[in-house]
Amino acid sequence: MLTIGEKAPNFNLPCNGGGTLSLDNFKGRNLVLFFYPKDDTSGCTKEAIEFTQKMDMFTKANTATVGVSKDTVAKHDKFISKHSLKTPLISDTTGQMCEDYGVWKEKQLYGKTYLGIVRTTFLIDSTGVIQMIWPNLRVKGHVDAVYEAVQSI
Repeated sequence: MLTIGEKAPNFNLPCNGGGTLSLDNFKGRNLVLFFYPKDDTSGCTKEAIEFTQKMDMFTKANTATVGVSKDTVAKHDKFISKHSLKTPLISDTTGQMCEDYGVWKEKQLYGKTYLGIVRTTFLIDSTGVIQMIWPNLRVKGHVDAVYEAVQSI
């Protein structure tokens, strides 16, 4: 598991709309990386919409927001179009980034155990160092808590 004060693992993965994103794309800016289980599910949709609604606040605070799931770029494009999202979404279909960030874990639903993405957010500063981690979070109020943390770095 990653810890506060550690360098964030690098990544270079495809994102919605074509192209790729890497940690290097955000040098000189803070980055909020939010890992979520699946496009177009209720909690994931609420979280992505809230980050979109507050994007201007994050931008003014020199902070980018990027979502990550194992969904394909095509699925991300549909998700973005359906909900008018502005936050870029990274496609980690191999799961390597999820492994590197420690969010691919055993979960339980209705008594069945399976592996999946545990909803987690990382706040990475402009030098690539992790400043805050919200593991296994609840969506309600989360984006506001992340914004408060951004203002403190």
